[in-house]
Amino acid sequence: MPLRISLVLSTLALVILGLLASGVAVTSAMHDDLLNRIDTGLTEATDTWARPGRGGFEGGPHGGPGPRRPPSNYYVQVSDAPYGTSITSDYGWSPELSGLPAGDVGPTTVDSTGKGPQWRVIQRTSGTATVVVATPLRDLDRTLSRLVWLQLGIGAVVVAVVGAAGYLLVRSALRPLRRVEETAHAIAAGDLHQRIPEMAPGTEVDSLATSLNTMLGQIQQAFDATEASEQQARASEERMRRFVADASHELRTPLTSIKGFADLIRNGMTPDPADGIARLSAEADRMSLLVEDLLMLAHLDAQRPLAMAPVELPVLIDDAVAAARVAADGREIVVEHRSADSGPVVEADAARLTQVVRNLIGNAVAHAPSQTPIRVVVAAVGDQARVEVIDAGPGLSEQDAEHVFDRFYRGDASRHRTGGAGGSGLGLSIVAALIAAHHGTVGVTSVAGEGARFWFMLPRLDAPD
Repeated sequence: MPLRISLVLSTLALVILGLLASGVAVTSAMHDDLLNRIDTGLTEATDTWARPGRGGFEGGPHGGPGPRRPPSNYYVQVSDAPYGTSITSDYGWSPELSGLPAGDVGPTTVDSTGKGPQWRVIQRTSGTATVVVATPLRDLDRTLSRLVWLQLGIGAVVVAVVGAAGYLLVRSALRPLRRVEETAHAIAAGDLHQRIPEMAPGTEVDSLATSLNTMLGQIQQAFDATEASEQQARASEERMRRFVADASHELRTPLTSIKGFADLIRNGMTPDPADGIARLSAEADRMSLLVEDLLMLAHLDAQRPLAMAPVELPVLIDDAVAAARVAADGREIVVEHRSADSGPVVEADAARLTQVVRNLIGNAVAHAPSQTPIRVVVAAVGDQARVEVIDAGPGLSEQDAEHVFDRFYRGDASRHRTGGAGGSGLGLSIVAALIAAHHGTVGVTSVAGEGARFWFMLPRLDAPD
């Protein structure tokens, strides 16, 4: 049964019980009051004009009416042995007096001798005279009957009005719970973003809504966290598959070359064995570098601790650029220091940070025209140290810029090496992993055909307060 119906029915049951109790009490009180009035009249009659005496009434001989004749609404019976019995009555009924004992009786209630109302009777005896005064209870019964029907009519109207008004009030009062129910149905259907609207402050429904909204928020966070974890797990699995596939491809290429040159040398099919050995050594060096890069990424993924220490970034950049100039056969690489003092100073693993700078410079050397300079800019930006490697090469498309730090990414969907001069596609991914291990950020700004600006930022140790 709906709550609103049960509440209305419970209220009506209480109202009906209250009306019944009040009706019984009022009717009983009215009955007792009217009966007391009748008894008072009967008692006054036997004490005054109907008082028994010698020869019947004291008011006249042989029971005659005398000057104080009783009112017509009384039945009077006078019995005296010497004089007989006389009855004075204006009614068509008479009370059944045969069951009354001798002596004084009543007031008491008796039935009629035939069909008729009940009577209220009082009997008094004095000497040989006995007087019975009675009055019918028809008027009392009619009064009480009208009272009962009036109470029933008024009670029915009250019950109808209370039922209708109670239903409307309960429906209005339960409207906030209806909103809670609708929100619960929406959430059960899968819409976890639904929330219970604000209710009147200070009410029980408002407290319930606040508690439910808090619980729903926690449930949604748990679902979001679970979904994010599942997505992360799927993405991690996909990256691992791609990584294994790319690593297998990269290792297969030098291994195939080494096996081919070894077979040629073994079968004596190379005109110059020294050249074959040199090629074997070059492929082995390439595979060694690839394995080192893979081990580096594996160590970073395992979150191996770095040898962190304060490092003056300008000094480290100068050393890294000097080594890069030698490796690049004197390629023009310019360093620009834009900080006002000797800083900035960062907490870093100097060897790993040097590797980051050299990887970025090596990437610029590989892609920028040989006649264009490469600029390395060191600056302090608030509480961050910023390093930029800028080249005037062909730049990156929007898609390449988005994926350039992915592992084995080479600027095309297949990532297939077309020649031996290509890199493994791990240099920039190592840069991103190392900067992340230093709690920094890395990025690239580039427009196709207008060069590229690779940058990374690290927290400063000498940041101003």
